[in-house]
Amino acid sequence: MPTSIHIRTAGVADAPAVAAIHNQGIAERSSTFETTPRTVAELEARLRDTHYPVLVAVDADGQVVGWAGLSSYRPRACYAGIAEFSIYLDRAARGRGIGRTLLAALIDTAAARGFSKLVSRIFPDNSASRRLCAACGFREVGVYEKHGRLDGRWLDVVIVERLIPANLAGAAAGASC
Repeated sequence: MPTSIHIRTAGVADAPAVAAIHNQGIAERSSTFETTPRTVAELEARLRDTHYPVLVAVDADGQVVGWAGLSSYRPRACYAGIAEFSIYLDRAARGRGIGRTLLAALIDTAAARGFSKLVSRIFPDNSASRRLCAACGFREVGVYEKHGRLDGRWLDVVIVERLIPANLAGAAAGASC
């Protein structure tokens, strides 16, 4: 773990920091199709959902410098063991190994909650996110072509997945991030 970084479950009091970091990603147009900044109230509601936890990375000064969270994949019961994940780092915290520490903690949290698979979609040119996922045991399983429009352009996304073998019947334990 990078020195002086602590990972913990986010609380409602973290909503302003989580919103600010998420809104950096929206403004940069590098990691989400969203174009409208998230409000603190929206993030407060999100952080109250205890089934799909959000973790935060906190620096030595007590500042939230990143967050990662689980969310519903699909509402059908057959997909109950799958969660989507998101991870965002404050631009000043990038490139220091915090993302890897945060994503590893999220994988452990997902495993403890009984999830058997994590999935996400990444813009093809977001090489930092793709490297992070690869380093944490995710595999790229395909591309959704022209998956969504952002600023008037159709963009593809790379689909990533990571199985959590301990939660798959009869599977051997897998490597962690």
